[in-house]
Amino acid sequence: MCRLLYVNSKNKFSCSEYLNKFSEISKNSKEFQGHGWGCAYFQNGKWNYYKNVNPIWEDDLSQFGDSNRLIAHARSAFKDEGIMVENNMPFYDDKYIFIFNGELRGVKIKEEGKIGAEKIFNYIKKFDKGSIKDALMKGTGIIKRKSSYIRAMNIIMTDDKSAYVYSHFNEDEDYFTMKLIKNDNMLIVCSEKLSIENDWASIQNNSLTEIPCF
Repeated sequence: MCRLLYVNSKNKFSCSEYLNKFSEISKNSKEFQGHGWGCAYFQNGKWNYYKNVNPIWEDDLSQFGDSNRLIAHARSAFKDEGIMVENNMPFYDDKYIFIFNGELRGVKIKEEGKIGAEKIFNYIKKFDKGSIKDALMKGTGIIKRKSSYIRAMNIIMTDDKSAYVYSHFNEDEDYFTMKLIKNDNMLIVCSEKLSIENDWASIQNNSLTEIPCF
């Protein structure tokens, strides 16, 4: 099961500072997170994308410069299958960026995509009538009803104005509960605490949270 990161700040920050911390939690995770990784970072007025099939802790994380918005994903491939760079997240189009962590069984929906996470991304977008938050709520609700079992379905999805954090899991609360820390200038969402600070909050299970950009 994968690891997720989202950082948004009023001021520019060094991507490498947060990616290095993210790399540490990925490397030290109880589940192997070395099936590649990827990120998107806002720079020079546009989103830039990067993917690598190697583990994040083996990559050069100094290459990305500064940003005020970053989303990253470290992959743990289901049954160690489909390990190729095109299966790495984030998945994205001209409006949305999407990262996923979880495991679903017996999903009875038909959708295009090379792996389950990409199918979920495409399926959610089908319900977009001008509000991706509403589409997330509707799409995940149908997926839950049409799945025989969901170990977890955690999603971070962004548009140009907000991030949307969806959390749903049925086991391993310590592992699947996402964490959030914020102050007046910065907000971070991650699969685990990135620092020893005590004011990280747990994102509630079975919830969808909209986080406007600074």
